[in-house]
Amino acid sequence: MKYLSIVLNIPVNQSFTYLNSEKENERSLVGFRADLMFGTKHTKGFIVDEFDELPADLGFDPAKIRPIRKILDKEPVFNKELLELAKWMSRYYICSLGECISAMLPSGQRESNAGGFSFENEILALSKRELSDEQIAAVNGIIGSSAQNSSSADGKSAQYFHYLYGPTGTGKTEVFLQAADEMFSRGKGVIYLVPEISLTQQVVESVRARFGNTAAVLHSGLTPSQRLSEWNRIIKKEARVIVGARSAVFAPVPDLGLIIIDEEHDGSYKSGNTPRYHARQVAMYRCIKQKIPLVMGSATPSVEAWYLMKTGGIFKHTLTKRLAGGTMPKITTVNLSEQPTNSGCISPELKEEISETLKEKRQTILFLNRRGFTHFFRCNSCGFELKCKNCSVSMTFHKNEKRLKCHYCGWSTEPPQQCPQCGSLDVGYSGFGTEYIESEVKAKFPNAKIVRVDTDSITHKNELQEKIQAFKNGEYDIMLGTQMVAKGLNFPNLKLVGVVLADTSLYMPDFRASERTFSLITQVAGRAGRFFPDGKVLVQTYAPDREPIAYAVYGKTDSFYESELAAREMLNFPPFSRLVRLVFRSPSEKSAMNASYETCDIIKKMLSAMATNEKNRELCEKTEILGPSECPIAKISMNFRYQILLRSPQISILQYLAGKLIFDFRPPSDVYIECDVDPVSLL
Repeated sequence: MKYLSIVLNIPVNQSFTYLNSEKENERSLVGFRADLMFGTKHTKGFIVDEFDELPADLGFDPAKIRPIRKILDKEPVFNKELLELAKWMSRYYICSLGECISAMLPSGQRESNAGGFSFENEILALSKRELSDEQIAAVNGIIGSSAQNSSSADGKSAQYFHYLYGPTGTGKTEVFLQAADEMFSRGKGVIYLVPEISLTQQVVESVRARFGNTAAVLHSGLTPSQRLSEWNRIIKKEARVIVGARSAVFAPVPDLGLIIIDEEHDGSYKSGNTPRYHARQVAMYRCIKQKIPLVMGSATPSVEAWYLMKTGGIFKHTLTKRLAGGTMPKITTVNLSEQPTNSGCISPELKEEISETLKEKRQTILFLNRRGFTHFFRCNSCGFELKCKNCSVSMTFHKNEKRLKCHYCGWSTEPPQQCPQCGSLDVGYSGFGTEYIESEVKAKFPNAKIVRVDTDSITHKNELQEKIQAFKNGEYDIMLGTQMVAKGLNFPNLKLVGVVLADTSLYMPDFRASERTFSLITQVAGRAGRFFPDGKVLVQTYAPDREPIAYAVYGKTDSFYESELAAREMLNFPPFSRLVRLVFRSPSEKSAMNASYETCDIIKKMLSAMATNEKNRELCEKTEILGPSECPIAKISMNFRYQILLRSPQISILQYLAGKLIFDFRPPSDVYIECDVDPVSLL
């Protein structure tokens, strides 16, 4: 073909026409990457179409069409299925086709040996384990036809979507592996998604042991060239079981038979950059298109997934028994409101338990949730906290303005001098940070070997894995960690888990705060008692009676989800509505704020115009604009941030409004607009 239609990794919603400079014009070039000049810039593009005749309505002089410089690949790097997926993502997540294809593909220019796997540990000789009756039923349900009989509101999704639900340690991984094994034996490929490769060493080792060279691990340690090599191994069917984090959902697996999403609730499945896709949504789309099963799993499903299980949109398989001989740990709360003021952040109860554990030569993990807002208003007498009158979300205290603000609707108020509920004058703001806790632990346990695991303390590539392995080998007595230690790690000699302050995530100005708090406590507690029946968990909190904390401590999972769904329905938050978040960021606070207010006016006018059509009127009336308001994290990387939330029963109207804004309106040159469809975090 003479002409090529090429898209670029830029936020421009169109393709560009280039001349084909190849000598032999026989082969199709759709799916290849091309080296080319775009204006004065040397860049690469993705060939999405080809043709011999130019369209009549070209709109510019054909003599200006430039030839590509060269083709970068020996074989195509994306196929028709991935191109269709990219087109869907472009429409769904309001971004350009080029940005979507770029997010899917490895960026390497030429292949280099990926060296198989970067993990040095010995391969465990894992044979198939004997499954319990529950596990057998789950594997058969996922692979067999039993799920074909279930139906859902849309009549098609439930027959492909499965959920493996059960407490930590009940053998979900083994069910995933046997389902993968069965698909592999049928000549089908498998994608196995995990939240973070570095924290799922056991899954990686299990996959390697079982599938050998037919496994590929796409992890952040690979160079772009090594990633391209693995990508081409997948295309050539040399690798059939692909393990990886979020972006592995795009793996170009021929004859794909199954997608697995482990720890489905995890926030890292949502991309923080354009395109802001969620791997779960992409997997659902691929599985419906390919008519293949998707199986998700977690001890703490996302509220959306729980709702779909309840309403029949996902087929649920439940596991109840801990398999390694351990039992669920004994969980107790420590009410920090009743502690002596000089006890610091380690209560006398927690101190005593750590001392006992050290005497027994067993190990302790102390969990700190660093991503917390310490500036929340709280009464120390009755525990009252101040929430927004419009959004029922925690208000955040702004020291310099001496005001409490809601970051959803912008409502603000002066901090009360006394508690509105009980009249007490003992009110204030609480919380403490990581370094403070570390120094206190070292002071209280001078002879203990202590290791800290968080993003600040990890400096080189393999340090996280080294620290975790050293703790597993018994080289440390106490591990201090953030979210990292809550995910899927097994430590045979671990007896005690202490949650230093369970409240920090609870007071985040985010409607998902309760869900995150419940999930974190449940997941962290799941690290203890996996191999012995004497595991203990101590949860320190100022609010032991608050629902997410109380339900997690008493193991009342069903009660938590029921209460959370009732609250979400009352407040009209997902899964009972859909959201699109628009963030305006600029080095100038005034520019960011003005752009958010001007955009709000534009959206109101667009809604008014749409409502003149009777077909749209009811939906337009149900579509709300929350804000503009300052983002909870008001400044990041020298940029000020304001946000608008769009809310509606249907996502399509929100995508239409956001699409018009992103592609048809030009913000001031110093303002950048981020568009996030179905946001997971509102910080």
